[in-house]
Amino acid sequence: NHHMLDEVDRSLHDALCAVKRALESASVVPGGGCVESALSIYLENFATTLGSREQLAIAEFAEALLVIPKQLAVNAARDATDIVAKLRANHNAAQTDSAKAELRRYGLDCVSGKIQNNLTAGIIEPALSKVKMIQFATEAAITVLRIDDMIKLAPEEQGQPGM
Repeated sequence: NHHMLDEVDRSLHDALCAVKRALESASVVPGGGCVESALSIYLENFATTLGSREQLAIAEFAEALLVIPKQLAVNAARDATDIVAKLRANHNAAQTDSAKAELRRYGLDCVSGKIQNNLTAGIIEPALSKVKMIQFATEAAITVLRIDDMIKLAPEEQGQPGM
């Protein structure tokens, strides 16, 4: 039927666009939450070196990055807490122990549900798309924070009961 053909057409178009982006980017990164997990660990470690309020903001940003691997695990019908814990352990080991550097390419394979070297498995994403995604998400968060600063609630009048 036409609905099925439209879906096939859309899926093929999406796949071809992903290949196009990868070729235009000229570099790829492992997928499956690998980049987000590694960046989260790096930022958490960096945040501990700061002694100001910035430490809290950076730590929260690092935590927010883990939404991607969590959602991938949920979409793959896996235990998100277990998957994210394993990813974090692998990336922490890769960043602190040079003998375990190969773990820096580990991410979730949504089909098998395993944590594996996604670069060798061919689970990749264009590096440019990943950079843009992180930039846009950061800009969106900053915009929300700026708007939040502008919103002022009128103080309750004295003697008036609240609703």
